[in-house]
Amino acid sequence: MKKSNLITGFIYLIAGVGIGPGLMIIFKYFYWNKPENKKRYQEKSEKEAIELHDELNIKLRDKSGHYAYVYGIIVICFSIVVFSILGQLEIITHSGIILLYLGAYLIFQLVINTTWAKTPGLAPGMKPSFFFAKT
Repeated sequence: MKKSNLITGFIYLIAGVGIGPGLMIIFKYFYWNKPENKKRYQEKSEKEAIELHDELNIKLRDKSGHYAYVYGIIVICFSIVVFSILGQLEIITHSGIILLYLGAYLIFQLVINTTWAKTPGLAPGMKPSFFFAKT
């Protein structure tokens, strides 16, 4: 393991970010740096590197990210409809602020998707969502 992992563990402990995660990082550093565990760590690192760059895993990550994006857009649109109905029925008194926020968030998501789709080389193999598909 890298020395930066050990330093990160100590920073977590000192800053109070997380005593548990900090101790775990420090424990892993010392465990994997023992001479009898170095070969196993090397094999583990190589296996993780292969899995990280595996084409099937990349496609699955891309597809799940796309589904999360689309479902998020659907939930935002549904929320806008629900809050506008609740505002018209005067169940929620200040629904305008919520609608403004949700509308701005929806526009932000759509603009970011469009900007990302036009950026070459940002994420190889990914396609823009169906909202702005340019195939």
